[in-house]
Formats: sequence, C-alpha cells, structure tokens
Amino acid sequence: MRKTVVVTGSTSGIGLAIATAFASEGANIIINGFGNPAEIEVIVDRLGAVSKAGVIYHPADMTKPAQIADLIETAAKTFGGVDVLVNNAGIQHVEKIEDFPIEKWDQILAINLSSSFHTMRAAIPLMKAKGQGRIINIASAHALVASPFKSAYVAAKHGILGLTKTAALELAEWGVTVNAICPGYVLTPLVEKQIPDTAKARGMTEEQVKAEVILKAQPTHEFVKAEEIGALALYLASDAARQVTGTQISIDGGWTAE
Repeated sequence: MRKTVVVTGSTSGIGLAIATAFASEGANIIINGFGNPAEIEVIVDRLGAVSKAGVIYHPADMTKPAQIADLIETAAKTFGGVDVLVNNAGIQHVEKIEDFPIEKWDQILAINLSSSFHTMRAAIPLMKAKGQGRIINIASAHALVASPFKSAYVAAKHGILGLTKTAALELAEWGVTVNAICPGYVLTPLVEKQIPDTAKARGMTEEQVKAEVILKAQPTHEFVKAEEIGALALYLASDAARQVTGTQISIDGGWTAE
C-alpha cells in the first residue's frame, strides 16, 4: 500500500530532497512552501514522474494554524490519511539578542517550532486511527548546541527536541514513532542567505564565514548533503525503525561529538 507523506517547507533544500527520496519509494507526496508558482508546478510534475503516484502542492503559511490544519485535512481527503509527517519548514535570522527584531523572533518561533505542534496536532488522530505512523522533525545541530547571534533559531530547535520526546511517549503504544534529525550545515538557500548576515555580525568576509565559522564546526570540513538527510528520513519511516522513537539522530560531520 502506498504511503502518504507530508513534507513542510519542501519547495527547496532539505525538504525537497526528503520529498524526492519518498517519491523514489512510490509514495504520495504533499509538498508545501513558498516559491514561484511556475517553479512549484515544475517540482510537482518532476516528483510525480519519479513517484508514479499522487503529488500535490499546498500553500499553507506555517505561521497560520488554520492553514496548517487545512494542509493535513487536504492530505487526508485526497489520499485517505497521513502515514509520514516530516516537519521541515524553517527560517533563520542572525543578530545580537539586544538588536534582534521582535517580529523576527515571533516569526522564527512560529515557523520553526509552533508549526510542528500544529501539524502534529492535526495528523496524530489520523495516525492513531490507522494504528501506525511516522513523525520526523527536522531539528538541527543547534538543537543540541548553541551558536552566537542565533537566539531564536537555537531556542526553537531546542524546543523541537522537547516536543519530539513528549509526542514519542504519548504515542509509544499506538504504533507511531516520533524522532528528530539534527543536521549540521547543508548548503541550502537558508544557509546561503545567512552567510552575509553572519559576515556582518562577526566583521568577517563571506569566505571567512564559510571556512572559519560554518565548516570549522564540522570536523569533516564538508557540508552535509541534503540527499543524505533524505536517506535517513527513509530509514526512520521504515519498518526497520519501528523501535526507534523519542530520540534525535545527528548527521553533522561530527559537530556535536565533542
């Protein structure tokens, strides 16, 4: 039976790589995120060609609980339920705490943390009714360690781990697992956008930021590939991972090993 997979923030970067991985397994896919309508249509067509199954796009704004609920409801109405929920949507802003814009703090907490609560709140009853399900929250190395100038992001990602563990305990006897993936730096649009801001905040060049800040954190000195995160998500959604729940798996080139 085909799985139905919802991936938030999946029109680019890690989310798109995860959606592509599940499409390669023949799953129905619901993607979500912002972007040019024509480009999104191309993505939907490409995923459909890979999966040979149903692929739809839902434009839910991850700061709007009602739209998030409609995202899950649409998936259920279209495909009969939600088997795998991947909470990936995220944004970033780099600034000192005392200068951090209040509206940016609120937006980051809404998208990077609260949206996962809202998707889970809507999807969990569907999974309980089936007696099975997988929830995969894309956290970050910053869910385990902090970096300066990223107060909202670090706070939100630490919160994701607490939400993951709590949900795993609540769902342990329902055949539903809940886990978090904690990537290190992946050269996604999100990371690329923060390089100039980090350079400004630290008084460095952009190349210095890449070499001395970003890749310095990862002992392998290599960016994690988005496709590697997709492969890990496939494992967590598999039958082989049925006893893996309430935990976080780091994929960060050794960043958090110290």
